[in-house]
Amino acid sequence: MSMDQCLQGLFVLAHDPIAEIRKLVCAAFVQLVEVQPAVLEPHMRNIIEYMLQANQDADDEVALESCEFWSTYCEAQLDPELLREFLPHLIPVLLSNMAYAEDDESLADAEEDESIPDRDQDLKPRFHSSRSHGLDDMKDDDDEAVNIWNLRKCSAAGLDILSDVFGDEILPTLMPLVQAKLSTSDARSWKEREAAVLALGAIAEGCVIGLFPHSPEIVAFLIPLLDDKFPLIRSITCWTLSRFSKFIVQGVGHQKGYDQFNRVLMGLLQRVLDTNKRVQEAACSAFATLEEEAAEELTPHVAIILQHLLCAFGRYQKRNLRILYDAIGTLADAVGGELNQSRYLDILMPPLIAKWQLVSTSDKDLFPLLECFTSIAQALGTGFSQFAEPVFQRCICIIQSQLLAKASVDPLSAGVQYDKEFIVCSLDLLAGLAEGLGSGIESLAAQSNLRDLLLQCCMDDASDVCQSALALLGDLARACPVYLHPRLSEFLNVAARQLNPSEVKETFSVANNACWAIGELAVKVHKEVSPIVMTVVSCLAPILQQAEGFNKSLVENSAITLGRLAWVCPEMVALHMEHFMQSWCTALSTIRDDIEKEDAFRGLCATVRANPSGALSSLVHMCKAIASWHHIRSEDLHNDICQVLKGFKQMLNNGAWEQCMSALEPPEKEKLLNYLI
Repeated sequence: MSMDQCLQGLFVLAHDPIAEIRKLVCAAFVQLVEVQPAVLEPHMRNIIEYMLQANQDADDEVALESCEFWSTYCEAQLDPELLREFLPHLIPVLLSNMAYAEDDESLADAEEDESIPDRDQDLKPRFHSSRSHGLDDMKDDDDEAVNIWNLRKCSAAGLDILSDVFGDEILPTLMPLVQAKLSTSDARSWKEREAAVLALGAIAEGCVIGLFPHSPEIVAFLIPLLDDKFPLIRSITCWTLSRFSKFIVQGVGHQKGYDQFNRVLMGLLQRVLDTNKRVQEAACSAFATLEEEAAEELTPHVAIILQHLLCAFGRYQKRNLRILYDAIGTLADAVGGELNQSRYLDILMPPLIAKWQLVSTSDKDLFPLLECFTSIAQALGTGFSQFAEPVFQRCICIIQSQLLAKASVDPLSAGVQYDKEFIVCSLDLLAGLAEGLGSGIESLAAQSNLRDLLLQCCMDDASDVCQSALALLGDLARACPVYLHPRLSEFLNVAARQLNPSEVKETFSVANNACWAIGELAVKVHKEVSPIVMTVVSCLAPILQQAEGFNKSLVENSAITLGRLAWVCPEMVALHMEHFMQSWCTALSTIRDDIEKEDAFRGLCATVRANPSGALSSLVHMCKAIASWHHIRSEDLHNDICQVLKGFKQMLNNGAWEQCMSALEPPEKEKLLNYLI
């Protein structure tokens, strides 16, 4: 009701001589764009003009607050047409503001040599993402450098999002300015050159089509800047090259591209061993990004990569060590079993194990090391067994001491300060061991109280502890279901409780892992899951029926787990199948071909055989789900599907069957007919 008055007041104050008031006016417009953009629409043109002017304000705080407007406008998905005409004015302002300010604290930090120990305030908080079992494992990016937000970073973020919205349209305005800044060579203009390199990185993804033909030249230009005498140019070049990783890796198929990939790889590795701490950090992060993109392309280079990373291991201070662990873990993820060779393990494992023994059980520096070991255990598989016992014991010890500390009335008497992240990281490493060692983990588990600790963690009130515990439950179900047997019914009940429909949306990652774990247990213990089947089915059916309201991974896991339960207890699932058959088939048709989809379709076939009439009203959807297969590797499953389709064809009169076939797309119909031959 007061919005018009409020806006009039803001317009009056917009040119107030006091900078703090102008800053608050800008903040108000940014917030209104976010929460109630409709009220600004009649005035939007004037507001854009004002924000563009404020973005050049002599007061940095006013400029920063107004700079937030561009990202907020784009994220609110407002009409890009209105902003388009201002791009020729806005882009130069953003680029100008991307240069380091004289009082930027990063300028002082940038001179720090590797020999200077990190101060406590340099060690930013870091957060571990709990293990998640979707069909695409969901992993949050772990942003190590939580630095102070400023005009430079906000301007770069603004340019980044403008490139996402307008794509190559911004290049004719931006690129001549970037080229002009890059061509300056005198020592005083290094900040301009640095800003230009930052700009190239900011637009690398949004302007992908326009930049692609020029990417070899851009990368060739950037490589020598890795050796620039100014540390901040070296560090920003590392970051920008990481933003071009996709281009760089795509080129390896031809000789020139392969040579360039090698030059980038070696250039970044040399900067990993830079004496400047800021450059080390940027190079290590950039190298981890390149590793993710390159994956198996790194195989011929494993030895040289390990030599550089492990050389850095002996030189890095605490903060950069965390990023180095990530680069080592990412290498393990990228090359997998290739790492399982004694010539590599002799370089890699001794320093890591020495550090593992050195770091105290209550030291948070253990987190990135635990994550690193998780990746290595998964990559080495059974090759990790020679290192497994002390790692396993340490994880059990950490979980036990943390649970004691949590339960203790007097934290001091427990000897450690409770921190759930220790439990989460340890559970995830145990899951990595289970995945890597397979049945080999059973002998370790049998000599421990893991089963009891795991059940306690599955019931924890902290969702991330619960999430990681359920992931481990599923991994143990795969690796050694017999070990879980003495408390199987308790595990099943605890997992089933996590699927309560009223809570699933708030804790979908926990529900996702619970759902996956139940499915893994079902295929191992068969009819022993029967006491919870109807409870779980009644929870999964609403998720499938309202799929658009739930996370995609949870919907897919629900479809697979329902299939696995149907495979082992078809009569129970078949009782109510008409209520969820259609949505179940729709979800199954979106899942990629793999062993989990095979299990689900075995369950589908078993259920249909148990209650054919329950599937009749959803026959078209079932046919579409069957047609979603590209190739079924299992002959048994192929025969099951043939049997089900032939059964329906015989059951229906010709008119009804033809009506069903006519509802399919021609490629779907063709696939179905192949089963009926």
